[in-house]
Amino acid sequence: MTTPAANTPAPTADSSPHISAGDTTLRLLSTSDLAGIDITLTNVVDTVERAYRTLAAGRSDNPRKLTVKPADGHSVSYAMLGRDGSRDVVAVKTSYKHGLDKGRQEQHYYTALTLYDDVTGLPIAMMDCGRIGSLRTPAVSALLARECAAPGARSALVIGTGTQGRLALPFLLTTLPGLDRLMLFGTHPEGIDAVRAQLHAHFPDRKLEVVTDVRAAAAEADIVLATAGAHTPAAVEADALRPGALAILVGHGLAPSTLHRADRVVATSEAQMKVTGTDMADADGNLPAVDTEFPKVLAGTAPGRTAPEQRIFAYNSGLVVTDIALGHRFAQLAIEQGLGTRVPLWR
Repeated sequence: MTTPAANTPAPTADSSPHISAGDTTLRLLSTSDLAGIDITLTNVVDTVERAYRTLAAGRSDNPRKLTVKPADGHSVSYAMLGRDGSRDVVAVKTSYKHGLDKGRQEQHYYTALTLYDDVTGLPIAMMDCGRIGSLRTPAVSALLARECAAPGARSALVIGTGTQGRLALPFLLTTLPGLDRLMLFGTHPEGIDAVRAQLHAHFPDRKLEVVTDVRAAAAEADIVLATAGAHTPAAVEADALRPGALAILVGHGLAPSTLHRADRVVATSEAQMKVTGTDMADADGNLPAVDTEFPKVLAGTAPGRTAPEQRIFAYNSGLVVTDIALGHRFAQLAIEQGLGTRVPLWR
């Protein structure tokens, strides 16, 4: 469980799991191994931010992801290779989702991350990447909000109650503690209960406002964070957003007009937006140019916002360097605690 009470120190540039020289066994870290590791929201945000800054400095590599999708669209697969230059770690992440043409309960999703030490040349671990992604993505959204929201932002609307929606508000409050109106639109009662439980676990004094009119709620929000699945009825249009609003897209819940009519567009990666953001294209299949990529914003070489009244669209597609950094941090903690199963894969 991720708890605010766990004072896990941020990793240093030279910190690495303790692996014996010449040890080529692979440590497998399962969902249950990782579930018991405590890490603070602040530590997650700091780890992700450092990965972005290292990338912006030209010390990391984050090539464009590869995508495979059958013609009928029933599944989608991604493969991502990257290198974190501050940790000297190389990794491969794979992601496979099946049943996109079916309901949530009938879908299957598997994602894995394999880490290698680029100093010793030895394997570190192969792990389920589900928890990594469930933490990394809302942490990136929270950083986007910190850098791109209008000055004095006080209200936020989260659309969706799935994996990415459940920790969205705790992470937003981590980077923007001044938020005092927290709204949620969702269609699954169990998901709404899960969002409320996560908010209470991390910020027990904060109240959640569940809304049924998503357009009206969006008109009153300084930050609109869309994390819903493809079947959501929500599709907030640009004319519903107030002046100065920040709209962040992770999944679904925003109409293409919020992108095409935005005063400024920020993306974690323009190349990845062109791969995974095709549902936001116009009638001719085109996406607008990105004004800046987010690593430059965090590095201070480009502004997130240039005027208080700008309506900003931010695209959070996730970068594998952030998975590598956070996955490596979990591997450190797991190895210190003796977790995982060691497999002599290459013997």
